[in-house]
Amino acid sequence: MPDKTLADISEKLRDIDFAILSTRTENGAIAGRPMSNNRDVDYNGDSYYFTCDDTRMVQDISRDPNVALNFQAKSGIVGQRPFFAAVEGRADLIRDKAAFAQHWSKGLDRWFEEGIDTPGLVMIHVRAQRLHYWDGMDEGELAL
Repeated sequence: MPDKTLADISEKLRDIDFAILSTRTENGAIAGRPMSNNRDVDYNGDSYYFTCDDTRMVQDISRDPNVALNFQAKSGIVGQRPFFAAVEGRADLIRDKAAFAQHWSKGLDRWFEEGIDTPGLVMIHVRAQRLHYWDGMDEGELAL
């Protein structure tokens, strides 16, 4: 297996805005949903996503903070190898406006019209523990 560094993987993830964030539901099923990283893409093992406090995802994370993130880069472009990453990590639910402001981008106003003052706003902070990647025919794993 090739040995890529987190910096190598970060470079690949830089252009991927959406991930599938998966949680475990109350009955043990796996629930996945697309989430934007809000172009906060200098990947160091941490990911940040915004949602509302009344979502099933927040309930799932409150019960079990173990989550998965799956990324897929654009593929099918001539000369570009397909790239995929699967991340296992632990999620924290952040309800601090100062932390919101650090990771807020203007595009979020579309979903949260009152910005960081949106009632019930929650930021999900995922800390990666393990990352498996596929880069063309190369694959590898990083423990973080």
